[in-house]
Parts: sequence; C-alpha cells; structure tokens
Amino acid sequence: MLTAYAPVSALVAIIMNNKADFARARDEHWYRIPVRSAPPRVDFSQLARIAFYQTKVFEDEKWAVNYHAEVRDVDRVKRIELLTHERDHPRAQEEYYRLKLGDLERLVKSIPSRRWRRIVFIPTTTEKLFQAEEINDLYHESLLEDELWCHLKRAGIPAERQFYIGKRDRIYCLDFAIFCAHGNLNIECNGEEWHSDSQARARDEQRDRDLALWCWTVLRLSTHQIRRQRVDLCA
Repeated sequence: MLTAYAPVSALVAIIMNNKADFARARDEHWYRIPVRSAPPRVDFSQLARIAFYQTKVFEDEKWAVNYHAEVRDVDRVKRIELLTHERDHPRAQEEYYRLKLGDLERLVKSIPSRRWRRIVFIPTTTEKLFQAEEINDLYHESLLEDELWCHLKRAGIPAERQFYIGKRDRIYCLDFAIFCAHGNLNIECNGEEWHSDSQARARDEQRDRDLALWCWTVLRLSTHQIRRQRVDLCA
C-alpha cells in the first residue's frame, strides 16, 4: 500500500572532497554549502541530518558514505565570515548555509557506490540513510521511481539512479541508467503528465535524439505501466 511521500530530512553531500572540510566537520562541528548551488528541494530549517560521500582523497574510505552528523542549527553567512584567512578569495562575499553539527559519527555500515559517478547532493530521509545498502537506495525523487527501483532490485538488474551523462552544454540526468553488454538503456519514469505536455515532449524528444547518438536506448514508462502492467524490463 502506498503511503504519503516522506519529506526530505537528510542530505548527502559530495562536497566532502578535501580533508580540511572533513576536519572542520569533525573538530569544529560545522559544514558549509553555497546558497547559489544548494538543492532547491531542501528546506534547510527542517534538515535533521547530513552525511558525506567521500571522494578519492580519502583513500580507503573513498567512493562511499561513511559518516553522518545531526544538524543542530542552520544560518546564512558570507564566506569571509567562515574562512577569515581567505579574505581575498573571489567568492569571499558570497552567501553560504552554515550547518552547525553534532558529533561526526560513523555509519554502522558504509554506503558504497558501485560505479564512479557524479554526485552533487542527494536529498533523502533519515530512514533511507540508515537502511541503505548502496548509493542508489538513498534517492528520494518520487514514489513512482522508488517502486521501479524495487522492481529492478528484485529482478537483479543493476541500475544507477539519477546518473549524469553528457558533453559540454548537453548534460542529462537519467532516471535509471542500465549498462548492458550490447548497448545501454535509460529508463525514464514520466508519470501521466508527460503525455499531455507538448513542451516537455519536445524537450524529451531532443534529449532522446542526443542519447541515441551516444548509443543509449530510451524506455519511457508511465505510472500505469509501472504499477499495473508489470513491464518485462528484461525483454
């Protein structure tokens, strides 16, 4: 049975790509996110927890979410107020969210990424954060996508959610990217509104043409197909 979709209560950030930021989160109990690039779906006043996806500079802990912390307060300050020793930095006057944190804690079980990928922010829930077995379990886009993700996992199909591909000014985020021996597959969850929105259809058609040039096949599924017809995704 479907329930109301839970609001975002946790945030996984990839910007933990240097040891100085990690040390500040651990020792000084704060973390910064530029206001201009903050995820629009996140109400920072309601954010309960933050977790960090660590990159290659962390060596044995790389390409995984290993640490999390309670968010105790959030305010907006200029960069120069956070990093006073960098007064001449070109972004010194830009605004940042400062997340005031509790102790940095290690997850009982790390959340790895099976494949190298571009991750900026992953809005999620605390429940998903503590239950996730891998990165794709964290995504919190829609109930429809969660349903399809469950179908794919049960079928043993190793899809990547919210996977970015592209070249220069044409970068696309794929709902579900499946890398196959004889060509790659992009599955899109369009819902019913896609059928009646001509502008969205035109954008999607251009996107499909680009993806076809890059050797991707696109499969668009409606709500009815995912929930009622149990489309055979292995065909």
